[in-house]
Amino acid sequence: MKFLGTVSLLLASSAMAEMTRVTLQKRPNDELIGAYLKRERDALQEAMALGGQAPARNLRGEVESLQDKESEVIKDYANAQYYGTVVIGTPPQEFQVIFDTGSANLWVPKVGCSHCGNPIFGRKSKYDHESSTTYAEDGADFEIMYGSGSVSGYFSEDAVTLADDIVIEGQKFAEVQDAGGLGMAYALGKFDGILGLGFTSISVGGAPTVFENAIKQNKVDQPVFAFYLGDNGPGELTFGGYDSAKFEGELQYVSLDAATYWQITMDAVSAGDYHKDADEPITAIVDSGTSLITGPKAEIKKLAAAVGAKPSFTGQYSLDCDKLDEIPDVTFTIGGTDYSIPGSKTVIQAQGICLFAFMGMDFPAPGPQWILGDVFMREYYTVFNYHDQTIGFAKAKK
Repeated sequence: MKFLGTVSLLLASSAMAEMTRVTLQKRPNDELIGAYLKRERDALQEAMALGGQAPARNLRGEVESLQDKESEVIKDYANAQYYGTVVIGTPPQEFQVIFDTGSANLWVPKVGCSHCGNPIFGRKSKYDHESSTTYAEDGADFEIMYGSGSVSGYFSEDAVTLADDIVIEGQKFAEVQDAGGLGMAYALGKFDGILGLGFTSISVGGAPTVFENAIKQNKVDQPVFAFYLGDNGPGELTFGGYDSAKFEGELQYVSLDAATYWQITMDAVSAGDYHKDADEPITAIVDSGTSLITGPKAEIKKLAAAVGAKPSFTGQYSLDCDKLDEIPDVTFTIGGTDYSIPGSKTVIQAQGICLFAFMGMDFPAPGPQWILGDVFMREYYTVFNYHDQTIGFAKAKK
């Protein structure tokens, strides 16, 4: 498989390109709701200790700006819902990772890692470089700051395999020694690590991303990857092209606003009697590593009111499960095209609770205003073109 970087991508050929497929497993809604209930309990206990004042929540903790792009990621994976397999080393060592368009590094826990699960629950696969004949020492420090704290270790190099046939030689990645900063989201999660699919411009240490190296080493047919997220079952991530059997109609492409995260601009957001026009650019990142959709707190408050959602103690919103049929569609207008999410699909339902899958978050400039996570991507097949710096959307087949 080859890609000639000097030749412009012919979009029509991507559907015919040779593809490598990675199955994405879906974390059950029960677990997401369970995590939400735990946050509610913890927040209530903390508020009681603070004399009734609700604790502040920020996916990025106390960080004041996004200027240090090499060490900060604007989430903590507490709501991540899809994960798949990556192989590192020779002979192969297998890991479950979140394929995350909202970050750019590959990291997995190393043998002896602290706060990396336990034998009873949340058991993690751990990388042992002494067992790999393709390992090469790097040794540079690695630290990345998430909303809940930092994850640290050091860089190494080894062969990384996507599915069965994309083998990236000498990939720089991090062996994590301490994952305590991710807290219970990691301890209880079904993922071992993160494989970032963003751009090298936001990579810690300037490490080239796995997909960028796959392109440079001519391991993919086209500089394209695409997500199909299963609604109530596994999804699929394709590398080197996209699968036209997974969507209806034609892909509509929009150019990136910034090649850092996969960031675009939107024309408008609307639901019921709520409508937000782009008086100034409405920035959004399309993020496979976030289950929910986030937006500015003031806007999400208005949107939630328009669909009948009520705020909870942690700032999330819930709805009456008996009235799901009454929820209006939420529509995002992007590049002049309307992308609607049916009202019933804006809800995560389990254990008798209907959680509105929108959360208010205020990110400091130059961070994005909105994050379009899995709730959006389940409805729309999403194609990421690394070379042309575009994203294509089409209605996903169910």
